[in-house]
Amino acid sequence: MIVVTRLNDSQFAINPDLIERIHVNPDTTLVMVDGAKFIVTESLAEVIEKIAAYRAHVIGLAYSAGDGSVGDPDTRPDAVVPLRPRRI
Repeated sequence: MIVVTRLNDSQFAINPDLIERIHVNPDTTLVMVDGAKFIVTESLAEVIEKIAAYRAHVIGLAYSAGDGSVGDPDTRPDAVVPLRPRRI
């Protein structure tokens, strides 16, 4: 989730994976995949930076988990799917 600010200075968290597009005219408007629209005080560049930082954080957590659940296939041999030859 990323935290953005409405025009009345209230903050809310939004799932960046559900943002379809971002408009700037002159306010920054987040258009969600379900058609909902949110006008925020952050600039286009700030919203994009927040999304990039969020995704980098999620990937970093996956690689640093080290418990074999995500990103560490060597510790989970049961998770490997054996390959079968294709029938022609």
